[in-house]
Amino acid sequence: MTDARAGAGTERGGSRPAEGFALFAECLLTGVWIAVAALPLVTGPAAFAAGSRHLGRRLAHERGGLREFAADFRSAVRRGWLVGLAGWAALAVVWLDVRAVRAGLPGGPLVGAVGVLALIGAVVAGLRAAAVWRPGASWRSLLAGAARRTVLDPAGSFLIVGGLAVVVCSAWFSAPLALPVLGAVAAAAVAVERRHGHR
Repeated sequence: MTDARAGAGTERGGSRPAEGFALFAECLLTGVWIAVAALPLVTGPAAFAAGSRHLGRRLAHERGGLREFAADFRSAVRRGWLVGLAGWAALAVVWLDVRAVRAGLPGGPLVGAVGVLALIGAVVAGLRAAAVWRPGASWRSLLAGAARRTVLDPAGSFLIVGGLAVVVCSAWFSAPLALPVLGAVAAAAVAVERRHGHR
């Protein structure tokens, strides 16, 4: 009976370490796909949405590959590029705040700190929205819900911030390393959203 169970477990997908390593490898590959899809800069949210959906399929043991990722990306980018454009506008505002701090303007440090924190919160909310994106979903409603979850689920939000910190450290150490790590950030966002949904 024990041998039969072990055999059945092997047929379903092998040992847990092997499945974990396969998922890790899939995250790294997905990170490269996300990086390539995000090259036009304003397509970042759509790239993360497609990557998160791909990893969600992988976790559900559903078939899917580059073709499905590309189809999801085309669907997400129809309105997602506006989210990307808004993100770059927010980054420009924060950059101006930081310049104000360096210029020594009164109240500059406070404004700069608030601006940086707001930008980090916006990035986390964007990643959380991308993690739950589905074809046909409204980015506006996704972002509104993600903003609430970002505030109400600080533990999950800090986990995503940690993933972003890993990307920054990887880029500082060696820029090419940051590309595959983007997939780990998408996986973290998917895991955080699934955890929040089960609460």
